[in-house]
Amino acid sequence: MGSDPQYAKWPLLPLAQHVFTLTNPYASKPAQQTAAQQLQDAITEHKMAPFYRYLAHPIDGILNAVGEGSSGGAQGKPLSRKSSLSGMIAPGGTAAAVTIAWDEGLYQSLQADNDRELEEYQKEEEEAVEQAGETEIQAARGKRAEFWARVGDKEKAIVAYEAVFENTGILGTKIDLVLAIIRMGLFYGDKHLVKKHIARAKTLVDAGGDWDRRNRLKAYEGLHLLTVRSYNLAAPLLLDSLSTFTSYELCTYSNLVIYAVLAGSVSLKRVDFKSKVVDAPEIKAILGDGEDKLLALTGAISAGPGADAEMQDAAASTNKVTAVNLTTLGSTVDQSEAELAVDFGPLAQLVSSLYNGRYKLFFQALALVEEQFLTQDRYLHEHRGWFIREMRLRAYQQLLQSYRVVGLDSMANDFGVTVDFLDRDLAKFIAAGRIPCTIDRVAGNGVIETNRPDDKNKQYQDVVRQGDQLITKLQKYGQAVRLRGSERA
Repeated sequence: MGSDPQYAKWPLLPLAQHVFTLTNPYASKPAQQTAAQQLQDAITEHKMAPFYRYLAHPIDGILNAVGEGSSGGAQGKPLSRKSSLSGMIAPGGTAAAVTIAWDEGLYQSLQADNDRELEEYQKEEEEAVEQAGETEIQAARGKRAEFWARVGDKEKAIVAYEAVFENTGILGTKIDLVLAIIRMGLFYGDKHLVKKHIARAKTLVDAGGDWDRRNRLKAYEGLHLLTVRSYNLAAPLLLDSLSTFTSYELCTYSNLVIYAVLAGSVSLKRVDFKSKVVDAPEIKAILGDGEDKLLALTGAISAGPGADAEMQDAAASTNKVTAVNLTTLGSTVDQSEAELAVDFGPLAQLVSSLYNGRYKLFFQALALVEEQFLTQDRYLHEHRGWFIREMRLRAYQQLLQSYRVVGLDSMANDFGVTVDFLDRDLAKFIAAGRIPCTIDRVAGNGVIETNRPDDKNKQYQDVVRQGDQLITKLQKYGQAVRLRGSERA
């Protein structure tokens, strides 16, 4: 077993969700007021002078359309694409309806506290250089790095973390430092930074990282893949993380369940969807009801084929199946906020209705999931339109693959929509080649006839298409070679 995780407390990722809520047009007024209050409390408690300036400054603040302290009535400048906080704002969001007031006196007080704290860290490091060893020097540098992460200065925090990284030889500590940088990227919505350092963390883990850090990285990578719409790659990582989750600095267990279920629902094949989502004991313990939930909580349902093989190796000394204990989730970690109660009803209905083919209930649950989860979460909000389309497509494909011919009015009745809506919706997927069928509305209300291409014809068409692409590339290459030859002549 490796050492305990280090540098795992800062930054507080729930604060980024609060900033998102303030600019989210789908958030309720009470939710925005609560988010503003929690941001103000955190800024004061943790002395976050740089973060306070980024958010609320009358000129540079990104939350206020009109500066609280400005004498003129000019509108605040639009958010620049280069802004380090642009990834925290809801896509398409307007100016925050509930803002954080700018208090120059408070800012100066927080800044003075920050300066005093930095002086203490500098003095501690200088004393360590003169009187102590490398361990004490690294400890002082680590405190400075965590200070910048705590107060919300992204660039200085990353520089400080890198300085500690360059001077440490312990692999576990190096992985923890890279994970801290990844959280800084997630906090500010910097996808490029997150992608770069996830690759870096994977290299370190492959070089000999311990089991705990390997599993923590799964959750980090899965969450990042959600933000870049790679749900098919995120699903196995998030689902595997359910039984071994310890990364409470990243998100709550409730949020992990939501992310894993949504990613699995939209990307897994039906057989895998059944084993890894519908029948998974960790998910049944949250989404199940009655006997199924009780069996999952008591461990009577085994983890099945979705269990992590590495976990089995690490726990070879015991044969008992560990159940998900909802009353103690995260109790071993100092969480920044207690888990809030979440209504998983729409999510449970989405999973069961999709698998059991109750499509009218499925569409109703999909609307509730969009309203309750997709529009309210900063990681899901950006791709909510794509997710809704893909889930509708999945339901259409699931029904049509069982029939050769289906009446348009019959299918519309099954989904609880009008014939015209279904006709328009199916037409988009048919034109894009996503559903192999045709719609004939000449006679009566119309029929849908499926066209299942045989595998040999599909393989032949793929070979022809790939050959055409190869010929095109070779022609372009030949032209480039001739041009270079003429230049030399």
